[in-house]
Amino acid sequence: MRKIAFWTLFLYAMYALFFAFYLFQWTDSSIPAQYKGTSADPATFLTKKELMLAEQFSEVKNFLFFLSVPYEWVIYIFMLLFGLSARFQQWAEATTKRRFMQTAIYVFWLSLLVQVVTFPLSYTSYYVTKMYNISTQTFSSWMRDELIDFWVNYVIMVVIVYVLYTLMKKFEKRWWVYAWLCSIPFTLFLTFIQPVFIDPLYNDFYPLKNKQLEAKILALAEKANIPAEHVFEVNMSEKTNALNAYVTGIGGNSRIVLWDTTLERLSEDEILFIMAHEMAHYVMKHIYWGIGLYIVVTFIGLLLTNRWMKRMMKRFGSFCRIKKWNDLASLPMFLLLISLLSFAASPAMNAISRYEEHAADKYAIELTKNKEAAISTFQQLTRSSLSQVHPPYIVKLFRYSHPTILERIIFLEKQ
Repeated sequence: MRKIAFWTLFLYAMYALFFAFYLFQWTDSSIPAQYKGTSADPATFLTKKELMLAEQFSEVKNFLFFLSVPYEWVIYIFMLLFGLSARFQQWAEATTKRRFMQTAIYVFWLSLLVQVVTFPLSYTSYYVTKMYNISTQTFSSWMRDELIDFWVNYVIMVVIVYVLYTLMKKFEKRWWVYAWLCSIPFTLFLTFIQPVFIDPLYNDFYPLKNKQLEAKILALAEKANIPAEHVFEVNMSEKTNALNAYVTGIGGNSRIVLWDTTLERLSEDEILFIMAHEMAHYVMKHIYWGIGLYIVVTFIGLLLTNRWMKRMMKRFGSFCRIKKWNDLASLPMFLLLISLLSFAASPAMNAISRYEEHAADKYAIELTKNKEAAISTFQQLTRSSLSQVHPPYIVKLFRYSHPTILERIIFLEKQ
């Protein structure tokens, strides 16, 4: 047990050291020479101070990201090695005989432990965004969002874990097939209710106040054959200086949402380009394709987790004080495998997302026919978020669900 704990910490330290050198010493995020002086060159639209801040902020945020993912793995491994997971199960079973309540108690202690142990990294990320003036959120407001996150995730996780372990006990060989089948309506349900019940817990949403702009957006929607009646804005300025817009929900709950920071800081033509981009996701049914892809990935993930989890239990179950592979105490092992598989799959998932985003950019420029507004939009997005125009390759693989700003502007320049 001590040997496993030592090697876990050692490998995590080596991993962190590699990314420290990779991000801060070895990589060069300057744009290729052939694009110097073009509209994709950040030196043409950012001040020297903004260039320096963008580089510093991006490096720190990228480093925090690569630290946080395996940090979660370390937590799960230590929970198993030191018997904490088995202890949580014992507490739950000693409190009540009802399995649902046992699940709720166990998940509460597990969630609380993970929340407390990961809090330093979460706070550091908040502090960095605040220091670089990306975040405008007060500490109390940030803590409120953290608490909402905790309870929303807790409720969802209790339901998932109860159903999951009920299936594991009832169908030991084919539990993962039934779990996958249950995940399909559950995913659709969450996607449907998110805009109406979950998102408003964090911010206020209301119809776009600028009716003239709304009329132009709706005219653009009509041109794209989209049956839209309203565009929503959300009061993000009390939390961030960044800009954003997005499409969320499915069916009658679909919404096109603009952050108020976007409305305040972009011109009308730039906003229309963003709206055309978001409409493209609707027209091309990217939300539905995304759900379909998630369902396929979930099938593969549960299949592999079923195989590897049972093998790990045979080898390490006694060390972790877990009697059966389908006991609640094995949940950290399940979460560890799911997290590892998600991280491994993220480059492919991001590549698919970048393809969709590029298609949306192409659709938007065809719809608006305003190349200048499109280019200036991406320049403004770079300035507001202090992002790198040409990020390191590994960062792009694991973090970028959109094409880089360099790629997006160069594409527009060729139109």
